[in-house]
Amino acid sequence: MVLAVKLFPVAKVFVQHRKLLEINRANKAFFIMNSNSENILKVRALTKSVKLEEKTLDLLQAVNLDVNAGDTLAIVGSSGSGKTTLLSILAGLDLPTTGEVYLKNHSLHQCNEEQRSQIRANHVGFIFQQFLLVSSLTALENVMLPAELANIDHAEQLAKELLAQVELADRTDHYPSQLSGGEQQRVGIARAFISRPDILFADEPTGNLDSKTGKHVADLLFELNEKFGTTLVLVTHDLKLAARCQRQVTMDSGSLSEIQITPQFDPETGNETADKNDDDINAASPVKIASEG
Repeated sequence: MVLAVKLFPVAKVFVQHRKLLEINRANKAFFIMNSNSENILKVRALTKSVKLEEKTLDLLQAVNLDVNAGDTLAIVGSSGSGKTTLLSILAGLDLPTTGEVYLKNHSLHQCNEEQRSQIRANHVGFIFQQFLLVSSLTALENVMLPAELANIDHAEQLAKELLAQVELADRTDHYPSQLSGGEQQRVGIARAFISRPDILFADEPTGNLDSKTGKHVADLLFELNEKFGTTLVLVTHDLKLAARCQRQVTMDSGSLSEIQITPQFDPETGNETADKNDDDINAASPVKIASEG
């Protein structure tokens, strides 16, 4: 397979993870707990601390969170509040210092890196602020990559269909350097959905785009998310983007609180006028999420 040969230097670590999937499927009971199947993500008493010389920095403090299948959730907060740290732990990219994290009933906090890689491959999709496309691959090949590594049938056809849905049918043979920022992020969205993940994590998906392009990318993201019924958890500074989610929570000094963001509209233009600065996020009158055992 020509594409597989071309991908080898980039994808060998993913190939190893795919082998782990096959080896460990029989051992799923090791990290499965009994719980409500509607609850796709469950967090209890989560903390994260790091040591800096003689001091300990608390990044997350006693975080509790429940996300049901099909939910859309926005995590907002000022820079350095801990929201990206939380996203990394929810996605199994990092481990908490203490506490419990369950993703699709898998106890991530008890899993090693290989086991978490398996869970991510089976259930998780990612959209990154920096796009993270493979520069040596075309748009089509970038979208095909997760499907090829997961042995999904008809990967090329699926990739072409997704690129058409994000309005890039005429850009399939272009490399990332030949695409605008908005086009690269649309490729990233198509790539995230090709494996039909149960849950999609998006870290500032419109953070590197101008407001017009960002809105267009957000429209496509929510359109595809609704079509596939994917659970969406996104980190953003943009209150207008956060308001499009069913739920919003805010991080403040490592603590998580539930808030409600109501988009404001200009009566003359009909456009949303919610500001996207950190002061508005902090002034959103958060109500603390009730702690659960």
